[in-house]
Amino acid sequence: QAKDKEWWIKAFSQFCNKTANEEEEIVHKLLGDKFKGQLELLRLLFTEALYDEHLSRWFTPEGFRSLFALVGTNGQGIGTSSLSQWVHACDALELPVLQREELDAFIDQLYKDIEKESGEFLNCEGSGLYVLQSCCNHSCIPNAETSFPENNFLLHLTALEDIEAGEEICISYLDCCQRERSRHSRNKILRENYLFTCSCPKCLAQADDADVTSEEEEEGEGETDDAELEDEMTDV
Repeated sequence: QAKDKEWWIKAFSQFCNKTANEEEEIVHKLLGDKFKGQLELLRLLFTEALYDEHLSRWFTPEGFRSLFALVGTNGQGIGTSSLSQWVHACDALELPVLQREELDAFIDQLYKDIEKESGEFLNCEGSGLYVLQSCCNHSCIPNAETSFPENNFLLHLTALEDIEAGEEICISYLDCCQRERSRHSRNKILRENYLFTCSCPKCLAQADDADVTSEEEEEGEGETDDAELEDEMTDV
């Protein structure tokens, strides 16, 4: 619909649109054989509804995969819901310990109840492409974060600590919960969605950790506890 189509084509071309990392033999999780049929059906529907001669490159099978990878890799969830704003305001309240625990429990239950009806991504009302933000590399210990404090589509990039001149600005492609998972779990998400293995200071420091997912770690801890309990019972 844009009048200057060539300008927009050039703008879109700035974003990374790799469908695979051949060096590390990684393919985006949505572009593998598992979703091949669904992706082709989606391409045909897009072609029927939106085809434009100026954009013909993106309606070929490989071009559509490239476009899909572009949005999947660079798309920034736009969280502008009033619920999110209210929760952030609650987080900023200075409350006695007991009241804080009660409020946190209420919010946790509220999210669970809403999720039963609406599913995940409660605070994401869409996805946008931001040229400067997409230039920021990932770190599991970021020095900046993105937010939408004005409750609209305007993205703010805020420093989390003092950043020296010439120091790289890094954000996290993972949410808070994902960043607390094991190195193996974090990199599994990054490899499947962003086609790279993280080498930030946190990941390098945990390089010798076992290559197990966080769920497996929890199961392993349970098995260890059971084994220790069995040993103690045997000793008795």
